[in-house]
Amino acid sequence: MDAGYPLVLIFLIAVALAFDFLNGLHDAANSIATIVSTRVLKPQYAVFWAAFFNFIAFLFFGLHVAKTVGSGIVSPALVDDAVIFGALMGAISWNIITWLAGIPSSSSHALIGGIVGAGLAKAGTSAIVWGGLNKTIAAIVLSPMTGFILALLLVLIVTWIFVRRMPAAVDSFFRIMQFVSASLYSLGHGGNDAQKTMGIIAVLLYSHGATGGAFHVPFWVVISCQIAMGLGTLFGGWRIVHTMGSKITRLTPMQGFCAETAGAMTLFGATWLGIPVSTTHTITGAIVGVGAARRVSAVRWNIARSIVVAWVITMPMAALMAAVFYWIGTLILA
Repeated sequence: MDAGYPLVLIFLIAVALAFDFLNGLHDAANSIATIVSTRVLKPQYAVFWAAFFNFIAFLFFGLHVAKTVGSGIVSPALVDDAVIFGALMGAISWNIITWLAGIPSSSSHALIGGIVGAGLAKAGTSAIVWGGLNKTIAAIVLSPMTGFILALLLVLIVTWIFVRRMPAAVDSFFRIMQFVSASLYSLGHGGNDAQKTMGIIAVLLYSHGATGGAFHVPFWVVISCQIAMGLGTLFGGWRIVHTMGSKITRLTPMQGFCAETAGAMTLFGATWLGIPVSTTHTITGAIVGVGAARRVSAVRWNIARSIVVAWVITMPMAALMAAVFYWIGTLILA
C-alpha cells in the first residue's frame, strides 16, 4: 500500500478489509457446514481447511467479479468516500445483526444492497448501472436453483452408480471424497466472495486517482482481501454452522459430497461469468436439493423458509442502512 495515501483513504480501505474479514467470519459456515455435519472433520480442523483454500483462490480465478462490483453496480464516476463508507457500513451492520441472530443471510447481497443504497442516496437512479445490477438480482434466484438442481442430479447419479455397494463402503469412500468437494467449494467461496471487496477497494482507489486514471485491481489489494477473508473463515461462524449443517436436513457423507460439489460447480461458473453470487444461497440450495432427493419430508421447510425470508429482506435492509450511513459519511468525511 502506498504510504502517501490520504488518511481518509487508508481508513476506508481498513473498513473494507474489516467487511472482508466479517464476510469470512459470517460465511465460514458455507464452507464447512456439510463436512462438519457429516462428522468427517471436527469444526476446529474444518475451519483451517476452509481458510487455506479461501486464501489460495486468487491463484485460480480472474478478477471478473471484482470488476462487476467495482464498476458494474454503481457508476464509478459517481463514487466518492461517503458512498463507499455508506455501502460498507450498511453491509457490515446487517451482517452483524444476522450473525448475532444466527441467520445465514448473504454477505454478498448485503454489500450489493449497500452499494445501491449509498448510490441512490447520492444521485438517485441515475447512479445505477442497471445491466450489472439486474444480472446480480437474477443470480439471487438462479444460484440457489442451480445448486438445488445440480445437487439433486448428483445424488441420483451417485446413488445409481453405487447401488450395488455396501452402505459402509459407500460411507467410507465419500468421507474421503468430501475432502475434495469441501476444498473445491472453499476455492469457489474465496474466488467469488473476496473479489467483491477487491472491487470496492479498487473503485475507491480509482475515485482518488490512485490507479492511473483507469479502473483496475492492484495485486496488493488482491492479497490483502484474500488474507482478510481467510482469517475471517479461520475464526469461524459457529452460530450459523448449526443452522446450515443440521437444521435444514441431516446429511450423510455422500450427500455432503454432492451438496459441496454442486455448490462448487455453481460458484466456479458464476465467478467465470463475473457474477457476484451469494455463497450462502448456493450452498443452502444444494443442501435442500440433497435432502429433497431423499424425500421431500427430509427437508425442514420451515427453516428453509425463514432463510429465504432473510434473503429477500437483505438487499433492501442493507440499502436502507447504507443510505443512512451515506448521509453520516457526508458529514464526517467532508
